[in-house]
Amino acid sequence: MKSSPVYWQKAKRILSRRDPVLRKIIKKYKKGFLTTRNNPFFSLCRTIVGQQISTKAADSIWLKFEKKCKKHIVPNTVLKLSSRTLKSAGLSRQKVSYLKNIAKSFKNKSFNVRKLKKMNDQDAINYIIKLKGLGVWSAEMFLMFNLNRPNMFPVQDIGLLRAISKNYKTSYPPSKKLLDKISKLHAGYRTVFTWYMWRSIDPTDVEY
Repeated sequence: MKSSPVYWQKAKRILSRRDPVLRKIIKKYKKGFLTTRNNPFFSLCRTIVGQQISTKAADSIWLKFEKKCKKHIVPNTVLKLSSRTLKSAGLSRQKVSYLKNIAKSFKNKSFNVRKLKKMNDQDAINYIIKLKGLGVWSAEMFLMFNLNRPNMFPVQDIGLLRAISKNYKTSYPPSKKLLDKISKLHAGYRTVFTWYMWRSIDPTDVEY
C-alpha cells in the first residue's frame, strides 16, 4: 500500500493556515497525495514521454511504450529496441533520441543518481539537465516524483499555470508578480501546493 511522503500531512496543516484558497482544495481532496517511485530510470523515461503534451496523450503513449518494452523498462531494453519500434509507440524522433541517450547514460554510469541525494535542489537541477533531452521542467518532475523533494515549484508547467489562473481568479498566464507571491506563500512545501493545483483541474493522479 502506498503511503504519503513524510512531509505531506505537516505541509497540509501549515499551508491550510497560510492560504484560504488552497485550504478549500485540500478539504475537497482529503485522501490523495503525491506518489513516488524508487526507480530513477523509469521516472526519467516517463518524464521524457510526458514533455510538452497533455497528461491524457502522455498516458496513451506511455502504455504503448510499456508494451514495446514488455513492461520491463530498464536501460538494456530501451537500447535494444530499434528507433522505428519506439516511434511506432507514438514517440517523436527527438524523444526516441533522448530515451536512448538516458539509457546509455545509466548503463555506462555517467549519470549517478546517488550524487543527487547530497545536492540542494538547484545543484540537483543543474546536474540533471546535463543529460540531453532534460530541461528544468523535467528535472523538477524528477525531484518531485523520485527524490521526494518538498519544495519544487515548476513554473514552466502548463497545468500548474492553468490551475493558478482558475483558482486565484486571474488571467492566463498568471503574472510574474502573482507567481512570486504564491511562491513565497507556500515556501518550504511548494511541491504540495503544486500537486493540489494539478488535482483541482484533473482528478487523475499525475505520476512520473
